[in-house]
Amino acid sequence: MYALERASRIYVAGHTGLVGSAMLRKLSQAGFSRTLTAARSELDLTDRNSVKAWFAAHRPHVVVLCAARVGGILANASAPVEFLLDNLHIQNNVIHTAHETGVEQLVFLGSSCIYPREANQPIGEDSLLTAPLEPTNRPYAIAKIAGIELCWALNRQHQRRYFALMPTNLYGPEDNFDLFSSHVLPALIRKMHEARERADASVTLWGTGEPKREFLYSDDLADAALYLLERPAARLAHLFCEAHPPLLNVGTGQDIRIRELADKVARTVGFEGALQWDTGKPDGTARKLLDVSRMSALGWQAKTPLDQGIALAYEAFLAGRVRRL
Repeated sequence: MYALERASRIYVAGHTGLVGSAMLRKLSQAGFSRTLTAARSELDLTDRNSVKAWFAAHRPHVVVLCAARVGGILANASAPVEFLLDNLHIQNNVIHTAHETGVEQLVFLGSSCIYPREANQPIGEDSLLTAPLEPTNRPYAIAKIAGIELCWALNRQHQRRYFALMPTNLYGPEDNFDLFSSHVLPALIRKMHEARERADASVTLWGTGEPKREFLYSDDLADAALYLLERPAARLAHLFCEAHPPLLNVGTGQDIRIRELADKVARTVGFEGALQWDTGKPDGTARKLLDVSRMSALGWQAKTPLDQGIALAYEAFLAGRVRRL
């Protein structure tokens, strides 16, 4: 089994996005000197032949698959075909080509939306495929479930060490702050910042504000991925058995109502107007809190408190460290 070294060639797919950029920061801080990246103009991850040619030329030892088409409720509802097919193409091409070129270790990053809409809270990894999904992001979730299955199949059939990490709602530097396609926290940051700049008396937000969500700072997810890659194989042998997929939840273990989150963002941004709620818009799942006991048992915990993370994300937004769509 391949042992990670500081001179290992680690390919971070999707390095300009929220998670990929966090992974690059973490690897740099940890002293890894041979990180591999590729711009979209150089490598189209939806093109199988392009991916095969790139892997043949660069021969990474380890792959961290952060690349994906992502977005919030509105984006998922507007482009379900693209959310399904683009993610399937990216995952299949990268994961299968990694296997074909001898990559023994790979981290596949998914999403907590893989779990059933009505799953028991907090949601454990064993909840996968036990009940219907949330309809508003089902195409994306199905694609991510397929990625988990592919990692599991390669581990069983070819003795690979491919992890599937399912983070809760992520935020941080290089996030997507576009109001059409972003997730709730970056959308709140931008919306309230612009309202403050215009001196608006109020801001209207989607839904009732009652759903509860868990939020993880992106650098904490990168820290979790590297933590697992550096563990001895024997320490993680239980993850690669035939009985269950190599699936691990990554989160903080704490959630918050969207109303309370909006209040925190308003205070951070300095918006003093009223917050109004458009209850005609969808809320999505009522609650989504991950059971992170498996990661905790391995010795890892998130480090960034929510208030600190929101402040850091807002600093990044002001500095222009945003994802360019």
